[in-house]
Amino acid sequence: MTPHIRAAALTLAVLLTASACAKSEEPQSAPAATGTAGRQVVQTPSGTAGPTCTLDQFGGTRFDLRTATVGFSQSEKEANPFRIAETKSIRDEAAKLGIKDLKVTNAQSQFSKQITDVQQLIAQGVQLLVIAPLNSDGWEPVLQQAAAKKIPIITVDRKINAKPCSDYLTFIGSDFYEQGKRAADRMIDALGGKGKVAILLGAPGNNVTTERTNGFKDRVKEKAPDITISFEQTGEFAREKGQQVTEQLIQSNPDINGIYAENDEMALGAVTALKGAGKEAGDIKIVSVDGTRSAVQAIADGWLHAVIESNPRFGPLAFETAQKFLDGEAIPDKVIISDRDYDTTNAKDSLGEAY
Repeated sequence: MTPHIRAAALTLAVLLTASACAKSEEPQSAPAATGTAGRQVVQTPSGTAGPTCTLDQFGGTRFDLRTATVGFSQSEKEANPFRIAETKSIRDEAAKLGIKDLKVTNAQSQFSKQITDVQQLIAQGVQLLVIAPLNSDGWEPVLQQAAAKKIPIITVDRKINAKPCSDYLTFIGSDFYEQGKRAADRMIDALGGKGKVAILLGAPGNNVTTERTNGFKDRVKEKAPDITISFEQTGEFAREKGQQVTEQLIQSNPDINGIYAENDEMALGAVTALKGAGKEAGDIKIVSVDGTRSAVQAIADGWLHAVIESNPRFGPLAFETAQKFLDGEAIPDKVIISDRDYDTTNAKDSLGEAY
C-alpha cells in the first residue's frame, strides 16, 4: 500500500469511528447494556413464590410463538428512557426469537386509547398480549374479550387489579414498595436522620405510585421520626412537570432538605429547577427511582444522591415466561425482579449498564 493510499484509509477509518460515536449519543436511542449486565434477574428464592397457573388451568391451547401473532401495548409516549428501553427490549427479543408477527401500539399516555389499542389487537387475532398498563383499574372490557378467546396476558412494569390465571396470566416487574423503602434508607443516610423532605409523586391511578409512596413513608416513620415529609405533589412521572413542581416547592418551602422523586425524569426536572434557583450540587439531597443513564450521570456530577433501579428490559423475561407457559410449566402469578442501587461509589463505572 502506498503512503497516499494508507493515509486515505486511515482518514476514512477515523471518520467512520467518529460517525459511529455520534450516532450512539442520539437522545432517542436506548443504550444496550454491557454484556449481560442490565438483563432482568428474578429475585430468589421469593421472586416467584405464590399461586401458579398452567396452560391446562388457564384453558388455552398451545401455539408456536415464532409463527403466532403477538401484541405489545405500550402505555406512554416514548419520550423518556424507560419507555424507549422497554419497547426496544420487546422488539429486540421478538426479533431474536424469530417471532415474525409482532404488533406494537402506543397509547400516548391516554388510557382510553390504550383500551382501544388492545381491543384492536384482539380483533386482529393476537394469540399473546404483553401489556404495559397505564392504569391499574378499568381493564374489564379488555379482560372479558381476551378471556373469551383464551388469550394469555402478561402485564409488565405495572399491575392490573384483576384475577391472575383467569383475567390475565401473570405480572412481571419490580417490588415497588421495597423500592420506596430503599429510597427512604438512602434519604435517611443523606440527611443524617433529620430534616424536611418533599415527595414528587408519580402519576395517579396505578400501583407504582401508591407502593413507592407507601414504602418511602413507612420506612421514614419506622427509622427516622425526625424527618418530616412537608410537601407532596404529583409530577406525573414527567421531567417538565417535575421541574414546575420543584419551582413551586422552592418558593413555598425554601428550607427543604431533600427531594424524593418517584422516577428519574422528575428528579432531573428538579435538578433543572434547582440550578435555575441558584442552588449548588448537593445543597438539596435528591433520591429517585429508575436508573436512567442521565440520572446515573447526575449522581457522578453531584446533583443526585442515589438512584434505586427499576429495570425496563422486559423482553427476554416476558417471552421466556410465555414459552414456559406454552410448554406446560406452572407460572407464578407474579414474577418479581431484582433491582440494584446507584450511588457515588459506583455511578461512573456503571454508566454503561444504565439505560
